[in-house]
Amino acid sequence: MGEVMILKLLAGVLAMICLSTNMVLVKAEDPYRYFTWTVTYGTIKPLGVPQQGILINGKFPGPRIEAVTNDNIIINVINKLDQPFLITWNGIKNRKTPWQDGVLGTNCPILPNTNFTYKMQVKDQIGTFTYFPSTVLHKASGGFGGFNIYSRPHIPVPYDPPAADWTVLIGDWYTAGHKALEQTLDAGKPLGLPNGILINGKQNGPKFVGEPGKTYLLRISNVGLSTSINFRIQNHKMRLVEIEGTHVVQEYYDSLDIHVGQSVAVLITCNQAPKDYYIVASSRFTIPVLKTTARLRYANTKIKASGALPIGPTTHVHWSLKQARSFRWDLTASAARPNPQGTYHYGNIKTVRTLVLENSEALINGKVRYAINGISYVNPETPLKLADWFNISGVFELDSTPDMPTPGPVKMGTPVIGTLLHDYVEIIFQNSEDTIQSWHLDGTDFWVVGFGPKKWEPDYRKFYNLVDATTRYTVQVYPYSWSAILVPLDNKGMWNLRSADWARRYLGQELYVRVWNDEKSLYTESDPPPNAILCGKAVGVQLS
Repeated sequence: MGEVMILKLLAGVLAMICLSTNMVLVKAEDPYRYFTWTVTYGTIKPLGVPQQGILINGKFPGPRIEAVTNDNIIINVINKLDQPFLITWNGIKNRKTPWQDGVLGTNCPILPNTNFTYKMQVKDQIGTFTYFPSTVLHKASGGFGGFNIYSRPHIPVPYDPPAADWTVLIGDWYTAGHKALEQTLDAGKPLGLPNGILINGKQNGPKFVGEPGKTYLLRISNVGLSTSINFRIQNHKMRLVEIEGTHVVQEYYDSLDIHVGQSVAVLITCNQAPKDYYIVASSRFTIPVLKTTARLRYANTKIKASGALPIGPTTHVHWSLKQARSFRWDLTASAARPNPQGTYHYGNIKTVRTLVLENSEALINGKVRYAINGISYVNPETPLKLADWFNISGVFELDSTPDMPTPGPVKMGTPVIGTLLHDYVEIIFQNSEDTIQSWHLDGTDFWVVGFGPKKWEPDYRKFYNLVDATTRYTVQVYPYSWSAILVPLDNKGMWNLRSADWARRYLGQELYVRVWNDEKSLYTESDPPPNAILCGKAVGVQLS
């Protein structure tokens, strides 16, 4: 009888060990969020004039995505337009899954009356982001929206929870649809000044209602085509808390410049007399200045906004430059942050390469084109990522873009800059034109370490902020100036580097960065998804 008891006791202990082992080995997946989006045309009147817009599930702007860090996002996009279509995720890193980037260098387009399901994980990200169409000039007709990623409950953000947060999409707008604008550009003509500025798809109308004494988070994104915009709220200071996923040292601002493709998050407190207050968005660096208004309404009041609109900067470049230099990374905040080469001290890492990329305008066959270092980009029929993965020749030219601007005529091409996984690269955006530029890099964020006038020189590195610069995914370059970034290329794939000025991008001001190593591993890059659309020379290849 004693032996039986001992055997039972041993069996129980073994069962507990097995159970404990299983509990350690079994790992639950992060949550999934599912969306089905139908993309259609529809009549909209953002400036009071009926025009054809691009709607998602009948909405303009499109639905807002709200997720939590590490969530898996599944979005089935059904294209009911009469043209091929793609959506790109502005600022979403798509770790190990460049196949979901939603640009023609990585994805074949979604043909009319077909669908494609995006599958991505918002890994180690928090903050304010957007999505929009990447094909032709579809962005000019809509199809854009907010993409907000919240911190996990046990990872605190460096401010008290707001009473609510509001997504604020600002941008320039044309009453001509995307097809008419494309025809204008194809004919070699400029788009000209926009017809107006919108806030959440409206002019002079949106209202944000807050309770007296409470604090609210505003997630503000510039989803326009080309115009920098200044944002301000009558009699209210804005406390800047986040820039494109980076928690910043919190300073108060009367107004903020938000350049094309950029996002910020600010806190405002309803601490004034209960009434309505003007919210103003106005164009920067344009003559004349365009503006529109919305309202901050204190709840349970019927007193309308009154008095002069708050004044903002207009064509003042130095004002904007000074503000940009005031943004600093909050090094004490608890959140996911870049960790290149195992160190958070980005300023101590030695760069392996310097790229000086200069934008330019040229006439090719009598029509305006835009270029980077003398090459104006042309989309091939086969996505570059598919060509690279399946070793399809004749699609792109690896390392055909020089690291420095070189004299000579602009030519057409499909350039790809070749880099190695974990390279740490310095990129200088050199602007030799009299208009402000804006540049975006997919797949990774980067540190904006310097701005300066005229031509960049190596000696200017001594003025870089190598301690607490903010990370971003879109950087502005002022007229006849340069901007410097440091990029940790820790995300393997084929990534789009483009002008965020959509007319320039449409006419060739983009290229791709190939981040590569010869190790095939699911830890660094996933295989092509089984639902990948095949086109061009990739038709008929075996995905698995």
